[in-house]
Amino acid sequence: MSEFRMPSLGADMEAGTLVEWRVRPGDAVRRGDIVALVDTDKAVIEVEIWEDGVVDELLVAAGQKVPVGTPLARLRAAGATPPPPAPAAVAAPRPTEKPGAAPRAAEAAAAPPAPPASAQPPVAPAPIAVEAAAAAAATRRVHATPLARRIAESLGVDVAALEGTGPGGAVTRADVERAASPPRAAVASAALAPPAAELRAARARQAMAAAMARSKREIPHYYLTTRIDLAHALAWLAAENARRALADRLLPAALLLRAVALAAREAPEMNGFFVDGTLRPAACVHLGVGVSLRQGGLVAPTLRDADTKNASVVMRELTDLVARTRAGVLRSSELGDATLTVTNLGDQGAESVHGVIYPPQVALVGFGRIAEQPWAHDGFLGVRPVVVATLAADHRASDGHRGSRFLAAVDRLLQTPEKL
Repeated sequence: MSEFRMPSLGADMEAGTLVEWRVRPGDAVRRGDIVALVDTDKAVIEVEIWEDGVVDELLVAAGQKVPVGTPLARLRAAGATPPPPAPAAVAAPRPTEKPGAAPRAAEAAAAPPAPPASAQPPVAPAPIAVEAAAAAAATRRVHATPLARRIAESLGVDVAALEGTGPGGAVTRADVERAASPPRAAVASAALAPPAAELRAARARQAMAAAMARSKREIPHYYLTTRIDLAHALAWLAAENARRALADRLLPAALLLRAVALAAREAPEMNGFFVDGTLRPAACVHLGVGVSLRQGGLVAPTLRDADTKNASVVMRELTDLVARTRAGVLRSSELGDATLTVTNLGDQGAESVHGVIYPPQVALVGFGRIAEQPWAHDGFLGVRPVVVATLAADHRASDGHRGSRFLAAVDRLLQTPEKL
C-alpha cells in the first residue's frame, strides 16, 4: 500500500486545492496517467501519478485545499487483494416486549390510523437505496475544461448542473456562457466582485513575491553580464527558415535555449540544487522557461532534457508549452523539477534582465532584446545584432570564474548555430 500526496509544483507553493478527481476507487492507473486537477495560485494543473497500481481509497474530496505533502489517495499494487471493508454498524435489537407493554401501547396510541389499502401512497425507497443513489450522485465526475471552471466560478454558474457539448461530454466555455443568462446578471455579478482571472493574478504575484523575497534573503547572489554577437546565428536562422514550412520555422529563442542547455553540461555548478548546505548537480538539464501570463504574473514550466534535443524539437516543445501555460493547462511533470531557469524579456523591449534565482536552483540566465549595436569585428567597426546575456548565480555553489566560463560557453555555442 502506498500514498499519493499533494505534489509541490514549485518552491513557492505551500498548498493546493483539489479541483477534480479523474479516477475512482478500483481504477487501475499507470505511471504518467492524469489522476486529478489541482488549483495552485498560478494555474490549474493536471497531476500525474508516478507509479502503477490500483486506486484503493480517495482521502480528499474535490474542493478541499490541503498543504503540500498531504495524502490524497491510497494505492495498492496491481493484483493485490483489497482490504476488507470496515464492518457495518449493526443496530442493537430491541428488548423483547410483552404483549400490551406500556411503550408499545403508547406508540400505537400515538400513531395515526392506517389508511385503507386502496388509498395507501406508493412505497418509498428503502433508506439504503436512497443513500446509494446519493453516494452515486456525489461521486459522479463532472468533466469541464479548466477555463470553463474558472469562468463558471466568476459568473456563479454550477458546472455540475450543465450538459457539456465538448469532447466526451466535457463542459466548455461556451456551455458556461450560455448558462450565465441573462447577460445583465453576469455583468452585475462581475461589477460586484473582481474577476477570477484578476484574483488568480494577484495570488500568483503574492506567491512569486514570497519566493523571490526568500531567495534574495537566503541566497548570496552574484551577477555577470556579457554581450553576444548574433550576426552569424541570425543569418543561419534566416537561411534555414527559408527552407522550412511556416509551422516548422525557428525563433532565436530556440537557439538561445539550446546554447544554455549545452553550456550547462560543461558547467555543472550552474545546473542543480543547493539543499541542506550542499550543491547537488543534476544529471539532466531541465530548463525552466519564464512565461508571462496574459492576466499578469509569471510561470516557469519545464522544458525537459533540453540538452538532448535539437533546436527543432526545442522550438516545437517550447511553442506547445507556452500555449498551454497561457491557457492554464499544464501537467505536474512540467512544474517543479527545473534544474536551471532561463528568462527572456527581449520581446518586451528590455535591453537586459538581472533575475532572481528560483530556489533551490543555483542559477538563472537572462536575455534581453536583440538590438543592432556598434561592434568591432576583424579590425573593422560596424553594426551587428547583439543580445545582452546575464547570469545570476549562487555564490555557495560557484564563483565568478566558473560563471564567466559558463557565459563564454553560451557565446561560443551561438557562433555555430548549425550544431544546435
